[in-house]
Amino acid sequence: MKRKDIEEIYADEDILFADGFDEAIIGVVFVHNEKTNEKQTRVVYDTEQCLEVLMEDDKMSYDEASEYFDFNVAGAYVGEYTPLYLET
Repeated sequence: MKRKDIEEIYADEDILFADGFDEAIIGVVFVHNEKTNEKQTRVVYDTEQCLEVLMEDDKMSYDEASEYFDFNVAGAYVGEYTPLYLET
């Protein structure tokens, strides 16, 4: 699933994307928000593909990419629609 597809299919929903990691998108997941009793659509990324993006685009080693990703990407909470990261 591509970012453009997600934006078109879920145009009426609040969705957040992780900047620079579009090629690592693997789909969406629907989460029930107990506070608002509403469904949230959240984008899901493949962790290994995110690391590959960092290693290729930013010329990081695997360890550098992993540390950066853990702290600055996966560890960043940007609200209730924060993207999810899947390790396979």
